[in-house]
This record gives sequence, structure tokens and C-alpha cells, in this order.
Amino acid sequence: MSPDLAHIDTWLFDLDNTLYPEESGFMKQVEGAMTDFVARAVGLPHDEAYVLQKKYFAEHGLTLKGLMLNHGTDPADFHALFHDLSLDVLARDHDLLDALQGLPGKRFIFTNADDRHAERVLEHLGLTDLFDAVFHIHSFGFAPKPDPVGFERMIAAHGIDPLATAFFEDSERNLKPAKDLGMTTVMVGPRAAGTAAPFIDYKTAKLAPFLKSARLRET
Repeated sequence: MSPDLAHIDTWLFDLDNTLYPEESGFMKQVEGAMTDFVARAVGLPHDEAYVLQKKYFAEHGLTLKGLMLNHGTDPADFHALFHDLSLDVLARDHDLLDALQGLPGKRFIFTNADDRHAERVLEHLGLTDLFDAVFHIHSFGFAPKPDPVGFERMIAAHGIDPLATAFFEDSERNLKPAKDLGMTTVMVGPRAAGTAAPFIDYKTAKLAPFLKSARLRET
């Protein structure tokens, strides 16, 4: 059956591995650059730095948050890592562009990345003009998803009604606070089919076909 999204007038999207496929391998580049940074910042061998990186991610939702709290890392130094990464592995998806254009209401990006990274990726994918705003890590004061505080700040900043909002994410745990607030939740990507989390309303391997098949509010 087609997903029933006729009650939705606000469309909230994660960025990385959601608006482009995880199979692109781009986030592997990001992860590698991040491990190199942790190794330099903390003075650990690469393998130990990777373990610490994942520990901070698990504890704080963001490796950077752990580095800030425990090592005084400057967020600007951390984010600069990603601003020169090649985006060549990311291809424009014209089916997704068409699907996003057809969504009634407002569209937002909600990402744990910084503003410059989001701008680069959206521009490369040809999606910049399709979104009303980008709510990034600086916007919500380094309270990264899945921290409910970040969600609350996003809702307040843009006057969002959670009950009329659909949130699209590749990370299962980031969808729980959205569901707790009353949002319709959609897990996107290769792990979606395998989740049995009760707080996920819909699951799809690919975003564009899902949006194209959904029942939408009449305008």
C-alpha cells in the first residue's frame, strides 16, 4: 500500500546517507578523515583513535561532542576536515529532485554536520533551492541528534508542528525522539528493512520511489 502522508505539511530530512545513498561510500571518506583527526588531537595510534571515535559517537551522538568535552577541541578545526573532501562519488538523482519538488509544504534539513558541509553537499546534488532552511549542529547549540534538546530547538526555531511533520533518517536511534514528539518517522537506506523498532512508521531502501508512491496532501 502507498504510504499515507496526506497529513504532512513539513518535511524534515537528514542529510548524509539519506539524501544520497550510503552505497556511494562518501561517509567512509568522512569517517576516515575523522579517525585521522582524533589520532592527531588525542595522540593515539590510528586503531585506538577509531575505537575512541566510536565511543564518543555512541555516548554523545557525535564524535565532535566527545572531543569538545574531553579534549577542548575547537569545532571549527574539526569541521574544516570535511570542507575539502571530494564530492565526486555523489551523483545527482533527478528522480529525487522531482519527488522533493512535488512535496506540499515546507522542507528542512536536520543534520549533525555543520553549515558549510551541508551547503557543499546540497549544491553538488542540485538540491539547494528545494529546502527552506538547514538546521545544522551550530543551529542547535551542539545538542546533536538523538538528543531531544536538538529536536526541541529545531521545532521552536521554525515553528514546526510535529504532528504534521515527517522525518527521514538513515539512523534508527535518531528516529526515536522524533516519534516521541509525534512525528511520522521514515527510516531510509540498506538497514531499514532489518529494523523492528516500534517507533519507525515506514521503511524504505530508496528515498525517491518512496516519496513518489506516497499519498500527499492536496494543494
